[in-house]
Amino acid sequence: MGESYPSRRQYREDKEKKQKEKGRSRSLAYRTMLAFFIFGILVTGVFAFTAMAYVKEAPKLNPEQLNSPMSSTIYDMNNKKIMDVAGEEYRKMVPLDQVPKSVQNAFLSVEDVRFWDHHGIDFKRIAGATVANIKEGFGVEGGSTITQQLVKMSFLSPEKTIERKVQEAYLALKLERKYTKEEILEMYLNKVYFGEGAYGVATAADVYFGKSVKDLNLSEAALLAGLPQRPSGYNPYENPELAENRRDLVLSLMHEHGYITEKEKKEAQSIPVKDMLKKQKRKNTYNSFTDRVIEELKEKGIDEDKLYTLGLKIYTTFDPKAQKITDKVLKTDEYIDYPDDKFRAGVVLLDTKTGEVRAIGGSRDSEAEIQRGFNYATQMKRQPGSTAKPIMAYGPAIEKLKWSTYEQIKDEEIELNGKVFKNWDNRFHGNVSMRTALQWSYNIPAIKAMQEAGPEEAKKFAEKLGIPLDEIFPAYAIGGFKDGVSPLQLAGAYAAFGNEGVFNEPHTVRKIVYLDGKEKNLQPKPVQAMSDYTAYMITDMLKTVVTEGTGDMANIPGLPLAGKTGTNELPDDIYGYGVTDAWFAGYTTRYSAAVWTGYDEISQESFVQMQDSHNAKLIFKHIMSEVSEGIETPDFTMPSSVEKRTIGNRVELFVKGTAPVKKQININKPVKKNEVENKPEITEEDDEKVEDSDEKIEEKERENKDQEKSGEQEKKPDPNVENEGRKKPGDNNPKPPSEENPGQGNKQPPAENNGQGGNNNRNPENNEGGNDKENPGNKDSPPPEDNKGAGDSDENKGKPAGQNQPPKEKEE
Repeated sequence: MGESYPSRRQYREDKEKKQKEKGRSRSLAYRTMLAFFIFGILVTGVFAFTAMAYVKEAPKLNPEQLNSPMSSTIYDMNNKKIMDVAGEEYRKMVPLDQVPKSVQNAFLSVEDVRFWDHHGIDFKRIAGATVANIKEGFGVEGGSTITQQLVKMSFLSPEKTIERKVQEAYLALKLERKYTKEEILEMYLNKVYFGEGAYGVATAADVYFGKSVKDLNLSEAALLAGLPQRPSGYNPYENPELAENRRDLVLSLMHEHGYITEKEKKEAQSIPVKDMLKKQKRKNTYNSFTDRVIEELKEKGIDEDKLYTLGLKIYTTFDPKAQKITDKVLKTDEYIDYPDDKFRAGVVLLDTKTGEVRAIGGSRDSEAEIQRGFNYATQMKRQPGSTAKPIMAYGPAIEKLKWSTYEQIKDEEIELNGKVFKNWDNRFHGNVSMRTALQWSYNIPAIKAMQEAGPEEAKKFAEKLGIPLDEIFPAYAIGGFKDGVSPLQLAGAYAAFGNEGVFNEPHTVRKIVYLDGKEKNLQPKPVQAMSDYTAYMITDMLKTVVTEGTGDMANIPGLPLAGKTGTNELPDDIYGYGVTDAWFAGYTTRYSAAVWTGYDEISQESFVQMQDSHNAKLIFKHIMSEVSEGIETPDFTMPSSVEKRTIGNRVELFVKGTAPVKKQININKPVKKNEVENKPEITEEDDEKVEDSDEKIEEKERENKDQEKSGEQEKKPDPNVENEGRKKPGDNNPKPPSEENPGQGNKQPPAENNGQGGNNNRNPENNEGGNDKENPGNKDSPPPEDNKGAGDSDENKGKPAGQNQPPKEKEE
């Protein structure tokens, strides 16, 4: 046979083999199915066990929580209650029998149409919602009943977790067994949040329409029923079109479920929402501090609506004593005689070590608490003037270049990018130390310092201190910012100088606690923004500013204090003796504060007169003095990275390892010109021994140079001399101007203004050297009339105290 067939034996063996393989396959399938079955039982068991654990941990049905609206509560730094976010006047309660059926049906149509039929959980609605979400996307339709919503509002956190859903379902079933349907609906209608600070349908009727709930018409009832889902999004004052669409949807649902006729639906839909509203003037419980708390929580992802519905416990950094002092200084004339009611001020006081905000003065208007308004301490942004110099110029120079406080900078006229810069007094002072330049707020040295450190370095330095900048120009060194800063930002930046270079973002909230007891820490993490030597050397120079320089009116005897003044010059088209803004920022080891003063709009009739430019310093002084009373405030501690050297009669600071070596004293061997000597290092103990000899040599050198100049002595930095026009007939020594800012930058209408007055830091976009008219730059000034900080002798009167002017280089 041509074809080959298997033998019977082979056939039998093959058949047995296939049967075995088939048996093994069936066995594997059986085992797989059995494994899945066992796994299903285990999963069910685990879920059941987990669910039982969740149920066991569920909160109790507290009647007080069910019946009261869940407004959040704010606590101070000592964990004592300050206030509820919404006041009692926005918690009107109404019995269900006084709520018209049309209002009840409007809520049932949009929230829970099967409310009277289910027992707390609507399984049919859950199935429908699941299908809708699969078809149209998650979140299209919800399955929660009114009972579940009441439970969630009263007892649970907003987290969308399995634990919360299990507890919500369990408590809803339990609630339905304990209370009647009418009681549940009444509690819901009196508890739900409608926006605008209104809890409950009775309050909402008054807030939005100025009427009682029993007088609501069909269109008004539908509008209110549509609000709870998204109170902010459907707010008819803010978003009338969205609110109207939402109302029309509610009316359509009412018609669909047989509560109203087609005619009633169309008539109600035809009424414009804007025509229905009646804006109520209501007193708000907000103040400057709680305004910031709410804004901060929004920045952290907690919407304002949740503050009215979640019953949060908000633990803040608020110091009631400090806030009371701040309000008293700003809102009364007990401390400061303010020029008029339009004179504005904003101040932030915070803890230097932690960045916790202790008080906020957001307005001088005592009526500002009536409604939530503009906060001058946190929302206002103006050019910071010379308060920017430590941040934009000298801080970066010390950090990157390790400059000492005695670093010599030539104060001279400079031109950058086609823009000419000058000082506030239209004079130049030759070589000055960085300390002296900051003490008397000269502009040219600050610009040079930023240029030496590098604009990008300055930009990074500022950003680490909480002041982000999109761009940077030379004028930024002296505060000619395009967008400006707020007192909140400036206080936070200055606090880092007093905190060994560690920056803490200014914050008002420590933590929040949800209804179920879960906590969320909201304190920012500290950041090392600069070296400790930079922070201390800036602080030491700013102490000189306060004790001997432009900021002496803010000085508080006996309190170790550092600070800086700042002002901005008037636009060219406004003539007078004054400024647009006046700032003061300063700190101790305990507290830091920044103060801004000025007007909303600058005009010929509305600007800060020179006699009022001191108010920023005085506000700072009074607040800092009061909050520091009775509290031990240690001085700033010099870190090991800094060393001292006595130069002339002033102690200067150097980054360790960069201090100069003193010249060896050898009177018998004159030093040849350009000869380099061996310079053994002199310790601080040796300084006292050689100081007198050094001073005599320096004095002799100055006398020789004076003789070479035919007896004409070079003028040292003389902040008392403003210009010739300020001298009085018969005066031998001109008196210093009484204000920090001289008036020569704003003379009575000049014949020509070719950019020589003030800082000339205008128009950064066009000139890359300053700001335009709308953003004038800073214009700092000499010491006040009492000549505080000047030398004792007539010879040194009016000159920066304790600062020896370096010998003038011989002119070729």
